[in-house]
Amino acid sequence: YPPAIALGCTWNPEIAELCGKTVAREIGSHGIDMILGPCINIHRDPLAGRLSESYSEDPKLLGEIAAGMVRGIQSTGLLADVKHFAANSQEKDRLGVNERVSERALREIYFPAFHACLKAGAKTVMSAYNKLNGIPCAMNEWLLTKVLREEWGFDGFVVSDWGASYDVPSAIAAGTDLTMPGPLGIRNIVDAVNSGRLPEEKLDTAIRSILRVTLGSTAFTGKYPEFHLQEAYEAAEMAARESVVLLKNDGILPLDKTKIKTIGVIGPNANDRMALIGNYHGTASRYITVLEGIQDYVGDDVRVLYAEGCHLYKDRVEGLGLPGDRLSEAETVAEHSDVVVLVTGLNENLEGEEMDQSNSVGSGDKANLLLPAPQRKLMEVVAKTGKPVILINMTGSAMDLRFAEENFSAVVQGWYPGARGGKAIAELLFGKYSFSGKLPVTFYNDSDELPAFTDYAMENRTYRYFTGGVLYPFGYGLTYGKTEVTKAEMRDDGEHYTVTATVKNEGCAVHEILQIYVRDNESEFAVRNHSLCAFKAVSLGANETCDVEITVPKAALEIVDDTGTRRVDSRSFTFFVGTSQPDDRSAELLGTRPVAVELKL
Repeated sequence: YPPAIALGCTWNPEIAELCGKTVAREIGSHGIDMILGPCINIHRDPLAGRLSESYSEDPKLLGEIAAGMVRGIQSTGLLADVKHFAANSQEKDRLGVNERVSERALREIYFPAFHACLKAGAKTVMSAYNKLNGIPCAMNEWLLTKVLREEWGFDGFVVSDWGASYDVPSAIAAGTDLTMPGPLGIRNIVDAVNSGRLPEEKLDTAIRSILRVTLGSTAFTGKYPEFHLQEAYEAAEMAARESVVLLKNDGILPLDKTKIKTIGVIGPNANDRMALIGNYHGTASRYITVLEGIQDYVGDDVRVLYAEGCHLYKDRVEGLGLPGDRLSEAETVAEHSDVVVLVTGLNENLEGEEMDQSNSVGSGDKANLLLPAPQRKLMEVVAKTGKPVILINMTGSAMDLRFAEENFSAVVQGWYPGARGGKAIAELLFGKYSFSGKLPVTFYNDSDELPAFTDYAMENRTYRYFTGGVLYPFGYGLTYGKTEVTKAEMRDDGEHYTVTATVKNEGCAVHEILQIYVRDNESEFAVRNHSLCAFKAVSLGANETCDVEITVPKAALEIVDDTGTRRVDSRSFTFFVGTSQPDDRSAELLGTRPVAVELKL
C-alpha cells in the first residue's frame, strides 16, 4: 500500500479505513493481533526522517485520516496502536532529545490527532522516545495519566516504544502498561515491587488495562479475519490513484498514445521496487514500477526507451565507471523520444528511522530539501535536450522542486505509491483517471526559511503560521478539469454550521476536494493565517455544476490560549470555501480563489 503521507493526499478517511481493514485482514490471517500504527506524528519540519509514516502537517486532516485507519484496523478485531505520544518529530538523538513544548502548542498542534483517534475507538497508544519538557514520554505521568486517562477518559493500554522505558518501574508507575523490549527485563519490575519502589497496585492497574482490551480482541477470541487478495489489490490501487498529486501541467497531460511514437523513461526511481514501498513494508506478490506501468499501458502501440540516468545518490552507477557514467545514455534516450518521463526521488535508505545510515547526516532525517547531486545533474542534462519532460518525484516528504517547476512541462509528486503504484501512475498520465490528490503538507522553497530543526515551537511552520512564499501550498493539487466554488452560504444548525457551496466544473469528469478554512479576525491567540476546519470529496461530471453541503463543527471557532484552554475568544470570523487555501500562491497556480463567508457572533 502507499504509506501514510500518500494516504493523506487522498483527503479521504474512507480510503484510509479501507486500507486499514485490508491490511488488518492480511496481518490477522497470520495470527497477529496488533498493528503498531497508525503513526500520527505531526509534520512539523520537512527534514524529519519518518514523515512518510504520518499523514499531514494539519491537525484536522491528520486526525480524520488516522481515525479512518483506526476504524478499519479495529473492525477486524485487531488492535490499532496509535503512536508516538507525544511531539515526536526527529530521528537524530531521538533517545536523548528533550523537547521543550508549550502547553498551548501541545493542545493546538500535537494532541488533537491523538484525541481524534481515541474518539474513533483506538484502544492502545504508544509513547514516544523523546523527553517532553524534561521527562521521558514513557515515564511522563502528566502525559499518560493526567491527560490521556483522566482528562480524555482513555481506558485502553499504553505501550512504550522499543527501549524507551528507561526505567521500567518508573514507567509503569507513570502509566505505561506494556513495556516493549529494551535493556531491562522483568526481574527489574519484581525487584522494584519487592523493595516498595513500585507499588503493587500500579502493577495491577497495568495488567488490568492490558487484559481489559485484549480479552475482547483476536488475541483471546481466536476469531481471525479472512484475507482476500483481490480486495487488497483493489484497495492498494485505489489508494495509489487518489494519492498522486499533479503539481504542474502546461497542457502536456493527459498523454495521448495515438499521437506519440516514442516515450523515454529515465531516472533512478523509474524501475526500482524500493521506490514503490517506502519504509516499513512487507513483500508483495507483484511489483509494478513506473517503467513497467507505462510499458503495460501502451503495449506495442508506442516504443518505450529506458535509461537509469544516474545512481540514486552515488556519483556513478557502476563501481568501475566514471562519475556520471549513465548521463550520456539518458541524454540519448531523451533526444530520441517525443516525450520524457523523468523519475527522481529517494527511498528508505535516504529517509526513515534513526538507524537508516545512508543519508548525509547519519540518521533518518534529511540534511536539506535538495535531491541528491547526481539526480540534480541528470535533471539539468535532460532539460537541455529541449524535449517535453514530465517529472515524477517519488519521496516520502516534501522536496525542493523549483528546477522542475521552472524547466519541465509537468511535475507530479508520486510519493512511494505502493507495490502496484506504477500501474496507477501510468493510468493517470494517460488520462484513464483524473488526478485528484491534494497536498497534505507544504512544499517550501528552501528549508533555510524555517526555524531551527530542533525548535518545537510552531511559529513560522506549516501553512497556518508560515510567513514566506512557498512553492506548492498545503491543500493544492491539479485535476484534468477546472473546478471552482462560485457561491457559498452558511447556516447555524445548532450543534454545527452547515455550508452549502455551488461547485462548478469546466472540463472532464473529476474527483475534487471541497476545503473550508476559518480565520479568527480578533483573538490574540488565533493562528497567524487560517485553519482547515472541514473537507469533503466531491465527484463532478464533465461540465457539471452542483450544490454540496458540508458541516463545520462549532469547535472550529475555538482558540487555544497560553494556559492550554480551548475557548471561543472572538465574535468575528471569515470562512473560505473552495478547492484550495485562500492564499495568494494557490490562487496564482489555480487561477481561482475560495469564496469568503463572514460570520458575526
